[in-house]
Amino acid sequence: MVNLKNKKIGFQINDKVELLHYISRENSHFDYIEVQVFRMAVGGTYSLSLIDKEAVVIAITGQYTVSDGTEKFENVGTRYSVFEKIPTDSVYVSNGKTVSITTTKPGKVMIAMSPTKDTRRKTCFVPAKANSAEERGKYNNQRHVQNILDDQSPLSEKLLLVEVYTPQANWSSYPPHRHDRDNLPHETYLEEAYYHEVKEDKGFVFQRVYTDDHLIDETMTVYNEEMVQVPRGYHPVAVPDGYESYYLNIMAGPHKLWKFHNAPEHEWIVHRD
Repeated sequence: MVNLKNKKIGFQINDKVELLHYISRENSHFDYIEVQVFRMAVGGTYSLSLIDKEAVVIAITGQYTVSDGTEKFENVGTRYSVFEKIPTDSVYVSNGKTVSITTTKPGKVMIAMSPTKDTRRKTCFVPAKANSAEERGKYNNQRHVQNILDDQSPLSEKLLLVEVYTPQANWSSYPPHRHDRDNLPHETYLEEAYYHEVKEDKGFVFQRVYTDDHLIDETMTVYNEEMVQVPRGYHPVAVPDGYESYYLNIMAGPHKLWKFHNAPEHEWIVHRD
């Protein structure tokens, strides 16, 4: 399996809306995740019909008005740059509705989606203040986590969303872990997509995706605004000295529960004093 990295498309839909990423079940290695990312200027608009998918609109940067055709939420978004390290706003929209986005302050916005046959849920504004924050890791695998929708959130049927900041010269999604087996209560099957940003324009991070049998074993150099698909396997991220990493994770699978399995040979890292 190859082509786990998605470079920016850079397709200009019109003079105010640029499509950066378009990941669907038809053009990816995913069954449970679809993603669209846009760069939008003031006054830019975009609409999408959610026939059989639930969606979360995440204001990566900038500010937006988001509507499902009935309810409208204004001033969605809190930051100019992700590296302000403050949480942002999101809007959950259920299947069977049409989501519309209008830009009031320029920036980037993501629509994360997952197929669902559940009864329609309530459209819901997810304010930045509702995001929980935590610190993970120690030594050189420290990172700051901001949970938008964790596995205990009742708002979505399948989608989990989390933002992660990793300092320079640190590792993230580390020690290597996987969540690709339906083996409750020990492990759940969750696909995962990474949307990456790097603080300095010329910076980069490394991400490796590999399975125990090494039928997948790909190490990628990932630049600003690129994405990585993790359909299965371990997926650590390494951040070079002098650069700082941000990524937004989208996870979804048959069960909305995050139970992971650490690579046995690296399990000792968790238990260091």
